[in-house]
Amino acid sequence: MVLKTFGWSFAVTALGLVAAVFYGGWAAFGLVAILSILEISLSFDNAVVNAGVLKKMSEFWQKIFLTIGVLIAVFGMRLIFPVVIVAITAKIGPIEAVDLALNNHDQYEQLVTDAHPAIAAFGGIFLLMIFLDFIFEDRDIKWLGWLERPLAKLGKVDMLSACIALIVLLITAATFAVHAHQYGGEHADKAQTVLTAGVAGLITYMVVGGLSGYFENKLEEEEEREHEAEEEARKAGKPVSAVKLVGKAAFFMFLYLEVLDASFSFDGVIGAFAISNDPIVIALGLGIGAMYVRSLTVYLVRQGTLDDYVYLEHGAHYAIGALAVILLVTIQYEIHEVITGLVGVVLIAWSFWSSVRRNKALAAEDGDNSDEKQEVASGV
Repeated sequence: MVLKTFGWSFAVTALGLVAAVFYGGWAAFGLVAILSILEISLSFDNAVVNAGVLKKMSEFWQKIFLTIGVLIAVFGMRLIFPVVIVAITAKIGPIEAVDLALNNHDQYEQLVTDAHPAIAAFGGIFLLMIFLDFIFEDRDIKWLGWLERPLAKLGKVDMLSACIALIVLLITAATFAVHAHQYGGEHADKAQTVLTAGVAGLITYMVVGGLSGYFENKLEEEEEREHEAEEEARKAGKPVSAVKLVGKAAFFMFLYLEVLDASFSFDGVIGAFAISNDPIVIALGLGIGAMYVRSLTVYLVRQGTLDDYVYLEHGAHYAIGALAVILLVTIQYEIHEVITGLVGVVLIAWSFWSSVRRNKALAAEDGDNSDEKQEVASGV
């Protein structure tokens, strides 16, 4: 089952890592491996959410999402989008950006380095909004309860995430301006670029969130209609079957999944710039990671159950928050790529270990309760 589901992912991993060695040696090999792990860790909750929605769709629409959808996710967001980011921030055409990446790597690297403050501000604020919206939401299951309980109470204040993100952006831009003035005009002008890029990141997050919310509402409306039809069938004495959604409902669900997948992959693409500025390395690493996310989605659907490790979603979002901070810090200070990559891995591993401990504790509690019931039944 595992080999059948993850076979293509294993093959893509092998090809991608070999290509990395030929392209940039063992240094590129290490960066591609880190980017792959980063993409998987950041998108794990995406796979869980996708599986929960995908299992309600007909087999035809499942194939559409897992074929056309994965093409959009891998080639659209992981390959094309990074080039678009560089083209916009460096103010060059996309064809020229691709040509420079392939034929004049040194000049391309310099353009990316020059554009890094804008990329970091844009991505840092986008990632920060994802993290803030997560920790300010009141959840039934809490990982770090001592931290998440008071933050959930603060989250009842409307637009708090956006306010905090804007405050962080203003502080970052002001601090960068103070340091930039000592270098002269060109660097001083970048302080305004940092502020503009950060606002653009905030707007992008709100647009993506708005679209996701729109399609999610459409999905809930269709599910409510389906539930009402089932109730009417029961009252009429007709057999009720778990009908997979097709037609308009499935189409809205497909659109919702694509928007959702794009929003999740966006943080991986932006976060990748904190690890490497090389578009080929980014494409290889994120492409491998995207394949594992696809395989994991299929695996969860075929198993018919969602993941039991409830803290992994928390760990992924804390990794997103850490990446946001790192990106904003790298506007002025250099942070080694290995540190950036390992932060996410450590947080995911920690959340996984916490989930395992929780499952063992619940199993032991259930066992104790079962023993007590047996004693009562036997009159002991």
